[in-house]
Amino acid sequence: MTPGDTSKKQHTEVQGAGLKDDLYWMSLALEEAGQCGLDVPVGSVVIRNGELLARGRNRREIDCDPSGHAEVIALRQAAQATSSWRLTGTTIYTTLEPCPMCAEAIIQSRVSRLVFGAYDVASGACGSAFNLFVPGRIFPIPEVIGGVCEEDCRNLLVEFFRSRPGADGGEAR
Repeated sequence: MTPGDTSKKQHTEVQGAGLKDDLYWMSLALEEAGQCGLDVPVGSVVIRNGELLARGRNRREIDCDPSGHAEVIALRQAAQATSSWRLTGTTIYTTLEPCPMCAEAIIQSRVSRLVFGAYDVASGACGSAFNLFVPGRIFPIPEVIGGVCEEDCRNLLVEFFRSRPGADGGEAR
């Protein structure tokens, strides 16, 4: 999903209380992103029926874990909180369009809805670089909404890479 792609929902299409809720939950994901320290500032939260189930932030550097992405951490916590890997009926909010690993984890865990902030033209797997959320897959595909709090999410990333000594801006995750 790219900003100009009308085949997927954009945040401007979300109406009324839905947008208000999306803004609130994305603000919590942004709080997580702001606490990443040495890691690229990406945060995620998982909710179900208006209840916060899990929070996650990038921890690859801190934990020396290549799978330490915010979405994966939040999905693991949500599965533990619900005692089930099937997260049907949940929404995951994440500040950056998921990469292929995170996108597939979202699909495999049966998340019903994905809301993300900034688009990732380098490795976003919701349509920016490629799209794993296509019809015809054997697993249910969640509803995908991009661009919620996009400017705030993008600015956090830009500032992070700008402030790194010797940063070349190459790695987005």
